[in-house]
Amino acid sequence: MADKSDKPEKAKKEQKQEAPAAEAAPAQKKGGKKEKATKPAEGAEAQHGKKQPKIKKAEEKAKDEIKYIVRIANTDLDGTSTVQYALTGIKGIGLRVSKVIARKAGVDPNAIMGYLSAEQVDRIKNVVDNIDTSLPAWMLNRRSDIYTGENRHLLGTDLILGVKEDINLMKKIRCYKGIRHERGQKVRGQRTRSTGRTGATVGVIRKKEAPAAAAAGAGEKKEEKK
Repeated sequence: MADKSDKPEKAKKEQKQEAPAAEAAPAQKKGGKKEKATKPAEGAEAQHGKKQPKIKKAEEKAKDEIKYIVRIANTDLDGTSTVQYALTGIKGIGLRVSKVIARKAGVDPNAIMGYLSAEQVDRIKNVVDNIDTSLPAWMLNRRSDIYTGENRHLLGTDLILGVKEDINLMKKIRCYKGIRHERGQKVRGQRTRSTGRTGATVGVIRKKEAPAAAAAGAGEKKEEKK
């Protein structure tokens, strides 16, 4: 009889021993899949056989290395815009000329100006400094100069001074365009009947004021007759 009573006590002891072992075992998801390993904290050593999270170092460096102002031909250019549009900030360079300059320098016209290396910027500067020989003759803005007879391309302050000298020359020789410049009127053949009025208007009477002015004039005439 003693043997039968010992059996249930042994079974209870075995159940108690199995319970803590089951709690200590790692929990598993449905379908038998194990939980994903947690990512190591920053500064922790990489564990062998586990993939580490990729850090976008290239993007961080690019953000820090961008130049917001690039100086070419004594002009501050916008570093956040593309090369072809940034070069148009120089007076005397348009979109077509800027594309030619970028291709002559071996730079992508659609690249961001602030991300260019120092070598690429120097190449653009050299092309801009020697722009007379870099562009074809038909693209230059100063062909057959009056004083030298050469084909030139003026930029920046040189272009502003060149335009002023041309206007002064036209005023000196008293040509039609020079006289129009002196009077401050339109030069290129635009109509001036309804626009371009710079001085005081003469001979303009409003419709409402016209009858009152006519009545006043008639009264003055009657008084003179008397």
